[in-house]
Amino acid sequence: MPESVVLLHGFSGTHRAWDGVVARLHPERYLPRVLDLPGHGDAADAQRPITFANCAEHVLARSPAQFVLCGYSLGGRVALHVALTAPERVARLVLVSTTAGIEDPAERAERQLADHRLADELERGGWAGFDSFIERWRTQPLFAEDSPEVGTLAREDQRRNRPDALAAVLRGIGTGEMAPLWGRLGELRMPVTMLAGGRDAKFQALGRRMVELLPNAELVVVPGGHGLPLENPAAVAERLSIDP
Repeated sequence: MPESVVLLHGFSGTHRAWDGVVARLHPERYLPRVLDLPGHGDAADAQRPITFANCAEHVLARSPAQFVLCGYSLGGRVALHVALTAPERVARLVLVSTTAGIEDPAERAERQLADHRLADELERGGWAGFDSFIERWRTQPLFAEDSPEVGTLAREDQRRNRPDALAAVLRGIGTGEMAPLWGRLGELRMPVTMLAGGRDAKFQALGRRMVELLPNAELVVVPGGHGLPLENPAAVAERLSIDP
């Protein structure tokens, strides 16, 4: 029987961000389940406010009794909440470009304020300003060295979302909204792979630190930047296909 693999996209993406990864998973060995997180894609109208708790419930309600869980960026942070909520259901965890949260209260408050300002801009600009938001998001240093092809795929996926729904995401589960989970990583006994891109020094460092706190974990660095599901889907599929 194929092993179920649940895939969670990043902020302002949709389940389509995993198309390249899904195409590379062996169809006889794996049954991929790609979900839209609350506030994104087909789940744009999910209940408000959006919280990490109801995101975890959203994922668990749409997943089988046991599964491999893979999350990218925001999806990785949601995946951590899922694994901590129902560890008996997560056979293996793959976290791509993921952090366990911002520990410093002042830094977290600053990020929360920035996320809320961005949410306000999304609401004020509406559809007329959505392309400007997408360009601002894609020109962050985090994505500066992405190829034009990766940028095109990312922008296409972002346009599958609604600005008002993404504003609700930022207010509910933005990076500044998340209580740090560093102190709880030791609870996760399942095998964990931290995956980071070779150009993504920040998330390599975060991954190394998380591996030190997780009981059964490894850090794998592969060619690429922050957006590995789009830039290097083969590497992500390979790590999903390797049994611990």
